[in-house]
Amino acid sequence: MPTLDKRSKNPRWKGVVTVHRNRKERRFPDDSQKSYRAAVQWEEEKRKEMMEKQTKVDTVCSVATWLNNYLDYSKESQSSKTYDEKLATCKRFAKFIGKETLASDIDTSKGMEFLRGQFKKRTGYATNRDRKNLSAAWGWGRKYVPGFPRNENPFQDIDRFPEVRSPRYVPPEEDFWKVFNLAEGQDKVMLLTFLHLGARKGEVFRMKVDDLDLVTGSVNIWTNKRENGNKECDVLPLTNELRLAIKAWLESRRAKSPFVFVNTSDAEFALKYWGEPFKYRQHFMEKLCKRAKVKPFGFHAIRHLTATILFRAGQPLSVIQAILRHKSPTTTARYLHGLGLGQTREALSNVMEGRNFQLTI
Repeated sequence: MPTLDKRSKNPRWKGVVTVHRNRKERRFPDDSQKSYRAAVQWEEEKRKEMMEKQTKVDTVCSVATWLNNYLDYSKESQSSKTYDEKLATCKRFAKFIGKETLASDIDTSKGMEFLRGQFKKRTGYATNRDRKNLSAAWGWGRKYVPGFPRNENPFQDIDRFPEVRSPRYVPPEEDFWKVFNLAEGQDKVMLLTFLHLGARKGEVFRMKVDDLDLVTGSVNIWTNKRENGNKECDVLPLTNELRLAIKAWLESRRAKSPFVFVNTSDAEFALKYWGEPFKYRQHFMEKLCKRAKVKPFGFHAIRHLTATILFRAGQPLSVIQAILRHKSPTTTARYLHGLGLGQTREALSNVMEGRNFQLTI
């Protein structure tokens, strides 16, 4: 509704329109009824014009804008491995659909065309990972990207593709000990840590001295493998053998670092990383397995070996899942409720300690 501006000697009607914090004004010649009616008409027309422009802005979002925003979020809040996977998916889809294509033009048929193309070139498992990543990106875009379409998630409506998964290789326990006995110093302690804690590679590499309680015998394991990429801490007991091994390593190592396991190699290519925590150790297990003349296996296979040893020793499923921490939040609550360190410590100590253990640092 127009207002009468009386700040000057000659009062004038003023039209004012505000749409989404965007304010427009116009003053009319005088305080007559003719000026008032003109101000009313101007406000109606201006409001309609601004609303149409705003609607047009709100419904325009390119594929590049959507995916770049989502990848920024992923890089800031999720693990590097998760980010790299999502980045690869987004690059593939953007190349297929076109970076300047409007997100509102994407429907189930286009999503299916992209995924079918991936299925022909790659595996069902890889195609389903793309489907999952794009579905997550769409859901995120609907919540947080200006101008993103509000229609149903086109990727969620697409059925999963058939998968053929090979059984995960779990090395025989004797193969692990063959590899373990060839390792030296820190490497030996690290392998024992993987076996006794059933931890993931990143969790061991990120382990800090402050996470250890070598008096009571426990360790804080930080993981990103939770819903929405949240970083959480789980407390696991240290077996006496592992506690003593880590203690001896920390007392003897040359590098002073907040991390438990760090690069101490004197090789020329590794000197610039001396004293820094590990990130990959790409060929470490491969070389050890070759020297030990056993079928190659990696760090994650040791995690599955831990589960296998505990299961064959007759430990309850609830204890195994408490040690591995490999579950949904609902399962976590169900299995960990009332399960204390004492029970998991007893399970680990009874099964792990004395299993062909020899350590020299």
